[in-house]
Amino acid sequence: MGIAVTEIRPMDARDIAAVADLETTLQPKPWSEGVFRDELATENRTYLVAIDDQDVAGFGGVMIVGDEAHVTNLLVAPTHRRRGLARRLMVSLIREAISEGARHLTLEMRSSNDAARALYAGLGLAPVGVRPGYYGDEDALILWVHDIDRPEYLEALT
Repeated sequence: MGIAVTEIRPMDARDIAAVADLETTLQPKPWSEGVFRDELATENRTYLVAIDDQDVAGFGGVMIVGDEAHVTNLLVAPTHRRRGLARRLMVSLIREAISEGARHLTLEMRSSNDAARALYAGLGLAPVGVRPGYYGDEDALILWVHDIDRPEYLEALT
């Protein structure tokens, strides 16, 4: 009954317009195509897209600094939500981060996003603080998970 995503792969220049369109549709302060181009050109960034029938169904990005990974964004098209795609993207980002030497993972999320909170809790991320007004109209929760390179953590992802 679910929508099958055929592939999760590295984002490239051919995806930028679709990713920016998705971002513009769903985010109050979307990144431009130029920001995505800059992100793809930056050495310590990894961006992935989920492709369904040649369309971008979702995307996510991570920045690696030392042994820490910071999820810069994660977005799934409304037609593909509640089917495990955000989790698949996050697991893929985590694996990419580990392959780049990350041991710890952090992100900010809207404090009101209960679905995201459940997703991230299921991946071991726990709230450690708040960034007041981070989204302009809303606070952000700061989440962390440590030792993502442990075999026990990796086993729990599958």
